Amino acid sequence: MKVQIINGPNLNLLGVREQSIYGNQSFDNYLEELRIKFSIIEIDYYQSNIEGEIINKLHETGFSFDGIILNAGGYTHTSIAIADAIAAIKTPVVEVHISNIYSREEYRHLSLTGKNCKGVLTGFGLDGYRLGLESFLS
Repeated sequence: MKVQIINGPNLNLLGVREQSIYGNQSFDNYLEELRIKFSIIEIDYYQSNIEGEIINKLHETGFSFDGIILNAGGYTHTSIAIADAIAAIKTPVVEVHISNIYSREEYRHLSLTGKNCKGVLTGFGLDGYRLGLESFLS
């Protein structure tokens, strides 16, 4: 089984940025934990701050992988293009948000991308990625 994790803008700063919201662990360290825990899954990782690059990665992996976990960051609330890319591919996508988007600013309550996903996980911290991986195993 192959799963692609795609992180969007500013998620390269996990462990450094707004630790009260996003925690103090870097994604690279967490990714190593995931790869150990889910050794039966080949986990590929990609991060970009650029909307078009995220769309390109969805197109690239959206017909050959078994699952995609997407944290589109701020693009979740603004990108019709990413939503359209999710709708256009065959691979199921799970949307993940580290923070609970419904307990934050009102503009974060809307997910343009979530309607095209298999499911949405929000507010479980980095553990949302683990839950997303488990959803592909069941």
